[in-house]
Amino acid sequence: MFNAMSAPKAQNLTWHIGEVDREARAAAHGHRGAVLWFTGLSGSGKSTIGHRVERLLIERRAFAYVLDGDNVRHGLNSDLGFAAEDRIENIRRIGEVARLFADAGCLVLSAFISPYRKDRDRVRSLLPDGEFVEVFVDTPLEICEARDPKGLYKKARAGEISNFTGLDAPYEAPERPEVHLETESLSVDEAAAQVIRYLDEHDIIGAS
Repeated sequence: MFNAMSAPKAQNLTWHIGEVDREARAAAHGHRGAVLWFTGLSGSGKSTIGHRVERLLIERRAFAYVLDGDNVRHGLNSDLGFAAEDRIENIRRIGEVARLFADAGCLVLSAFISPYRKDRDRVRSLLPDGEFVEVFVDTPLEICEARDPKGLYKKARAGEISNFTGLDAPYEAPERPEVHLETESLSVDEAAAQVIRYLDEHDIIGAS
């Protein structure tokens, strides 16, 4: 589960194993823990769909929580900007937090652009097989820019924001996501239902 990239700088540390294991937590919650990693351009609908999925899961009495990109940058990652090295560190920290959530038995839904494929793969490597679900919110750039809910594309086009994903910074789309949401032809409810269906079909959540 651990690899060299997650090795701590400090020495003489021990990972403590408690009295409750993952199986006991799954039994208590009625489902396994997992990370649903929503990735896509700004304005693609990651947070909107993620929160809809969270609501559906809570209605089924699942233990679920959304980690939203902007919310995390208000606290845990408030010291990071949007340069390439900061983006890498942003996702590294979130990956570690998401791993702890999943170990606790939570269905954690992360809504981050996470533009670099290798960073998403690094988070996947932290989790047991089947507990990282990459959800590609595939929305064409022109639709994201037309929505522009935060006015970010307008600012980026005006030169007020640099390193903006999809314009002057790259976005590496997933090659084999577990769930591919082509939102141009899906409503929010349809997209959320597709995610729930994947969780049902792969026995991550049980029947309601």
